[in-house]
Amino acid sequence: MSIHLTTSRLTLRRLTADDLGNLVELNSDPEVMRYFTGGEPMPSEQVRDVVLPTMLAYYERGDDFGFWAATDSTTSAFLGWFHFRPGAISREGIELGYRFSRRTWGKGYATEGSRALIAKGFTEAGVQRVFAETMAANTASRRVMEKAGLRHVATGEQGKVRYALTRAEWQATVAPG
Repeated sequence: MSIHLTTSRLTLRRLTADDLGNLVELNSDPEVMRYFTGGEPMPSEQVRDVVLPTMLAYYERGDDFGFWAATDSTTSAFLGWFHFRPGAISREGIELGYRFSRRTWGKGYATEGSRALIAKGFTEAGVQRVFAETMAANTASRRVMEKAGLRHVATGEQGKVRYALTRAEWQATVAPG
């Protein structure tokens, strides 16, 4: 699976050090950070010294998984990012995640990119299961997960919910019929 992926409206590409300003801006919006930090903007130093280096370190592991900048295919404007990576805590599959600028919300970008990553993972990277987590109250993110084909599989501690999709379930929904 390559680091570059294009959909009808999005280009997913490697993040670079040049994305620091984009990530700082994204993580400075209290509404964007509502379900991550309780709405507290993330200090730019933390983004520079911890967040971006962690994201970039995935590229040293190979091309199959990691973080992608999501940009507008026409204008190349930064819209947000995705991750598609082995689960950080468990070995329950590949974790899907995303964070988008508030100006993009409700336009289907997160769903479009999620579907593309899931399809590429199942068809090219040998992925057997994809999962995603969010807070139960984050109805917009839950809706993206559902539209991308994931199903609610668990409600955990502290209001977290988990959604998942297996390769077999995905194949059953995309098979010609």
